[in-house]
Amino acid sequence: MAFDGTQARTTYLTVQQKLRAKSASLLISIESGLPRIMTIWFALAMTGCAIRIAASPLRAMPDLSTFAPYILLVGGPLLSMGLALYWFRQADQLPQPVYRLAVAGRWRDVSANEARRHPLYGSSGIMVSLLVGMLLNVPVRALEYLAAMPALAGHVPEWLSTLRFVMTLDVVLLSSLYTIAFVAALRRVPLFPRLLAAIWLVDVTMQLGIATAVAGTHGLPGPVAEALRTLLDGNVKKVLISVCLWLPYLLLSKRVNVTFRHRVEA
Repeated sequence: MAFDGTQARTTYLTVQQKLRAKSASLLISIESGLPRIMTIWFALAMTGCAIRIAASPLRAMPDLSTFAPYILLVGGPLLSMGLALYWFRQADQLPQPVYRLAVAGRWRDVSANEARRHPLYGSSGIMVSLLVGMLLNVPVRALEYLAAMPALAGHVPEWLSTLRFVMTLDVVLLSSLYTIAFVAALRRVPLFPRLLAAIWLVDVTMQLGIATAVAGTHGLPGPVAEALRTLLDGNVKKVLISVCLWLPYLLLSKRVNVTFRHRVEA
């Protein structure tokens, strides 16, 4: 039996309500489970780093330079999340930016109180997928780093020392920035869309910077250069896919506009 228009609309609204309820429930779980998430990250990241050190062919006794990258890898996102939770403890009370960069669409500004009363206000809905994606960026980058970089001790060639420095800087900096962006979205910071766009730009710049820095060192083996190029190309493509997927949403979504920009459709 074919659905008529009324039945189809009823079914659509029912599915939409269920999805909203599930996203709201997941958002509550994320907010209430942040201490547990941080604890799980610490335990898993420490285990992964210990396995990486144990499996690496060290030719000298490990020293501080051996452990420092892994301490930063584990501690960077934890410190960033703690600081962001403190910085953004009253995030929805922060003022709106003076100048609008998102000008697509027809919108009407509303007061903060009116925005908070709007049924779409908040970080639920599709926003939850973006939140989860930013949070998953941290362990994914950590796994890529652990797979690509062995633990080092003692004297190493210049190209390997440079590679370790820039790869460690990349994973620690970007993991920390995406963690801050995650908290900013969770706490409804007005500048979140701009912050995420800036992080995308930093991410692409870092990949290009790594390629330039390592390519300029003496003695870089050909297979290592090829593997590094493949890794960096993949990282750039992932960022560009994220931009293509989420930038239109950040610009045009009713939820994003009412939550972060305090404006509704005109």
